[in-house]
Amino acid sequence: MRTLVHLSDLHFGTVRQEIVLPLLSLLERIQPDLVAVSGDLTQRARKEQFAAARDFLHAMPFPKIVVPGNHDVPLYNLFARFVLKLARYKRYISDDLEPFYSDPEIAVLGVNTARSATFKGGRVNSRQVARMQKRLGPLNGVTKIVVTHHPFDLPEAYPDKALVGRARRAMQHLAGSGIDLFLAGHLHIGLSEPTALRFHISGRSPLMIQAGTALSSRVRGEANSFNVIRIQHPNISVSRLTWRADLKVFVSTHADYFRHSEAGWARGSKLDFAEPEE
Repeated sequence: MRTLVHLSDLHFGTVRQEIVLPLLSLLERIQPDLVAVSGDLTQRARKEQFAAARDFLHAMPFPKIVVPGNHDVPLYNLFARFVLKLARYKRYISDDLEPFYSDPEIAVLGVNTARSATFKGGRVNSRQVARMQKRLGPLNGVTKIVVTHHPFDLPEAYPDKALVGRARRAMQHLAGSGIDLFLAGHLHIGLSEPTALRFHISGRSPLMIQAGTALSSRVRGEANSFNVIRIQHPNISVSRLTWRADLKVFVSTHADYFRHSEAGWARGSKLDFAEPEE
């Protein structure tokens, strides 16, 4: 079994400092095999914000996959936005914008969807799709995961324009690559669903997993939260841990269970596999 912690939208510059140490302490208890951070590490891509985000990442002694978000591109400085772009992210966080991690059970690829030309939305291009196919397609016997900031899919109530740009074309090309999970953020909401309704990918229906904002005061109707994903093929559980300000701790508030079959990923039962308590 593999345990992943999925954090997103840290937004250093608007961080609720009282949450930072409890979150780090909880991660020490969980002992994840990997931490995935799906973008927006900063609020305005300023040096001091990137430095604080770097220190936070360094305080987590676990393997990490980190990708940038649209807030990690400078907003008001046009020279920095269109010329330097993600230069500060590369300096303080990582010069690898599309990192890769693999072990005998999981393969995880980060994809950069942040673009200078879009102030809020994101894009994925044909080169990135080809890289996902090349990296993940040939792998067998592992759970394949893609981490982006902007979502490839959302529930049907959301329009296509809420997705990463070119999502439909990308999902068509990726249908044969066997991707199991798409992890994203951007919306500051937590949810997990199969992708079968919008994309109708025969035999796959990968899971979309959204994380809320882990640390920022910029919540959008939900408390600060993050996901704990446990993979025990053919079963996956997604637990949402939510900040309780009155108790000053994160508590488990929601869990989804999924099971894989020849028809792809679908909702399963807690009884499908034994999950350790938080």
